Amino acid sequence: MEVHMAHINNILYPVDFTEHHAKILPMVIEMVQKLGATLHTLHVVEDLGHYASFYIPHPSLDKMETDLKSGAQRKMEEFVAKHLEPLSGVTSDVMDGDPASQVIKYAEEHDIDLIITATHGRKGLEHAIFGSVAENIVRNSPVPVMTINPYKMK
Repeated sequence: MEVHMAHINNILYPVDFTEHHAKILPMVIEMVQKLGATLHTLHVVEDLGHYASFYIPHPSLDKMETDLKSGAQRKMEEFVAKHLEPLSGVTSDVMDGDPASQVIKYAEEHDIDLIITATHGRKGLEHAIFGSVAENIVRNSPVPVMTINPYKMK
């Protein structure tokens, strides 16, 4: 019986600019190079609406979200230039909303074949309240998800 591997052309790497995400970068780069795939990077600015609408008037909240998004866009460009230089054709995008939902939406809209993400974002009580973004992605992703524990890397 012949087994056909699905061809992986597009890999999505959600970036949250934390240290644990930086630790898995060598593995992400190696996978992209070995598979000859295009790397898509995505940062999701969490929607502040449900946190701040009680305390901050709406117009200033909109401005804050706009500022956050343009700041994230700049940081994303710096991140790609600094860390992903060995790869060509890297795309970077910034969206706002719920991180797991937006990663899944991006994957569906951009013909993504594989998502690679780090585990170990939130711990303890924070994890219990917010759940794990990686866990939500794994549970709801339309494509395979490779999760890497950054603290077990050699």
